[in-house]
Amino acid sequence: MAKWPKLTWDTEPTGPLKGIKVVDMATVVLGPYATVQLADLGAEVIKIENSEGNTPGDMMRHGGDSPTKQHGPIFTALNRNKKAINLNIKKPEDKAVLEALLEGADVFIHNVRMAGVERLGFGYEAVKAINPNIIYVHCAGFGAGGAYGERQAYDDLIQAASGFAALSEQRDGGRPTYSPSLVADKVGGLFAANATMAALLGRAGGQGGQFVQVPMFECFTWFNMVENLWGETFVPGNGRMGYTRSVNPRRRPYPTKESFIAIVPYNDRQWATFFELGGRPNVFDDPRFSTYQERTKYTGELYALIEEVSATRTTAEWLDLLAQHDIPAMKYNRMADVLADPHLADVGFFEERESPDIGKYRSMKHPVHYAGTPVSNYAHPPMLDADGYEIKAALGL
Repeated sequence: MAKWPKLTWDTEPTGPLKGIKVVDMATVVLGPYATVQLADLGAEVIKIENSEGNTPGDMMRHGGDSPTKQHGPIFTALNRNKKAINLNIKKPEDKAVLEALLEGADVFIHNVRMAGVERLGFGYEAVKAINPNIIYVHCAGFGAGGAYGERQAYDDLIQAASGFAALSEQRDGGRPTYSPSLVADKVGGLFAANATMAALLGRAGGQGGQFVQVPMFECFTWFNMVENLWGETFVPGNGRMGYTRSVNPRRRPYPTKESFIAIVPYNDRQWATFFELGGRPNVFDDPRFSTYQERTKYTGELYALIEEVSATRTTAEWLDLLAQHDIPAMKYNRMADVLADPHLADVGFFEERESPDIGKYRSMKHPVHYAGTPVSNYAHPPMLDADGYEIKAALGL
C-alpha cells in the first residue's frame, strides 16, 4: 500500500480538492502561489524545505519583518493550509523520506531547475518509477528546447523579456519600468495551479499520470500579448502593438475636486449620459467619439475630456450621480483604504486570525465561492519543520 502520513489539521479541509495529496518542493512566490491555491481548495499539501545553510527553509520566510523571524509577510500569505518538513535530500535518510511521500502522492510540484533536480534523483522518470500515476509539475523559467531553456528566471527578468516592461515606455515615452507587483510570478503560479488541476482531471478520466511543464516566460508572454499583440495579430501586421486603450497615458484614475475616481462608461448610452451629466452634451456629435470603433482610435482625446469633466465634482457626488444612471465607477482607494473597503468588509475578505506561533495576523479569504464544497482557511502558516517529526513517524521513518 502506498505511503502517505495521516495529517492532522487545525480544522478539517472541506474544499473540492479534499483528499488530493501534494508534495510541494516549490519556493519563493511562483510555486507557493500555485500550491496555496491547491491547499485552499482542500488538498493536503506537504511543503518540503531545504535544511541546509545558515537560513534554512524557503527564502521568503526571511523577507520582511516577522514576529517569529520565520514568517515574512509574503511567506505568511502564500503558505497557509500547508504542513512543513525540512529535508536535505542529498542525505540518504532525507531522500528516503521524500521517496516515501512521493509513493503516496497525487502531485509533485517544484521550481528547481530540471538538471539540478535530476542530479538529486528526482527527475520525472525517477519519480514515475516510484509512482507511475503521479502528476509531476515542473515550474520552469523557460520551456525545454528553447534558447533560454537552462537559464534562471525571476519576475523582473520575465517582465523585461516578455515586452511587459516596454508598455510603460510606450505609454509614457520615458524609460521602461517594471510593474510594482510580482505580476509575472503570480500569473505563472495561476497557470501552474490550473495545469495541475487539468492533469488531475485527465488522470481521473483514465489518462494516467503525466509530466507537466509550466514555463514562466511563455505563460507570461501569453498573458501579456492577449491584448497587446494588437496590430500584429493578422499577417502581414501593421507594426502597431499595444492595445490603444490600455497603453494610453491618460488611462488612469481621473481627478475630482478632492481626490480621484475610476469611471468606465462602456456603451454609447453611458458615454452620452456621462457627458450630459458633466455639462458637455455635444461631445458625441464629434465623429471621433460617435462609435466604439472611432473611440478606440481617439482614446487619448476622449480621456482628456473625461478629466476635464470629472474635476467639476467631488468623488462622493460623482459616485452617487453615476450610480443613479448605471454608469460604472469606483472610488479610488490608496493601499491603506483597501483594508477598510465596505464591500470587502461585507464579504469578510480580510480575516484576523491568531496563531500560537505568530500571534494575531491578517489573512485573505479565498476569493472563489463553491456552494457545495466550501473553501476554508483551515491551518496557520507553519513554522520551520513544524510537522517533520509527525510526518516521519507516520511514515515509519
